[in-house]
Amino acid sequence: MAPATTPAAAQLSLRERKKIKTRQAIRQAAYRLFEEQGYDATTVEQIAAAAEVSPSTFFRYFPTKEDVVLTDEYDPLMETALLDRPADEPIVESLRHSTIALLRQMFAEGGRDREEILHRIRLSREVPAIRARMSENISDTCQTMATALAKQRGRDPKDLEIRVMVGAVVGAWQEALMHWIDSGSQEDLPSLLDTTLTILAEGFAQPGR
Repeated sequence: MAPATTPAAAQLSLRERKKIKTRQAIRQAAYRLFEEQGYDATTVEQIAAAAEVSPSTFFRYFPTKEDVVLTDEYDPLMETALLDRPADEPIVESLRHSTIALLRQMFAEGGRDREEILHRIRLSREVPAIRARMSENISDTCQTMATALAKQRGRDPKDLEIRVMVGAVVGAWQEALMHWIDSGSQEDLPSLLDTTLTILAEGFAQPGR
């Protein structure tokens, strides 16, 4: 979802920056075609032609057409941010500080990220194939976050507490994104997701919950 000119991207090798640029060119071409002619009517060949790459290059970056909508460059950055958090910090706070800061960076660098997030959520609601693929994508993201948190704390990657907390946070964020879309997408999304974590943390802390 992020532009290739982010500070994090600038620290990558030239080869990696070129790969990110190509991936984003494909994604932008795809979203443009989806808007013009619909998701189902758009073929991989059309996306590749619009992005000025070959179909084989498309599949090197995106295993399926659905992955154009569901993948981005931010999981590795999120993993690094989580590993940098203090080992004794509450799990929810580690997730709050690492992921919200990353999202604020994305939104501070221009309107493209906001528009791509809007496209992503709308398509995931409207297209059954994307919804089906999304569950696998979310599972991968949860695994990345849980593994980073376990490593940060010197715990087993299969630690149940970490897996449950990550799953709860990601599920809450999914609901917040739906709320954002349903309410007209006017709220500041990073602030909304931050508030969502506060609701989750306070809810868990209430007696009887």
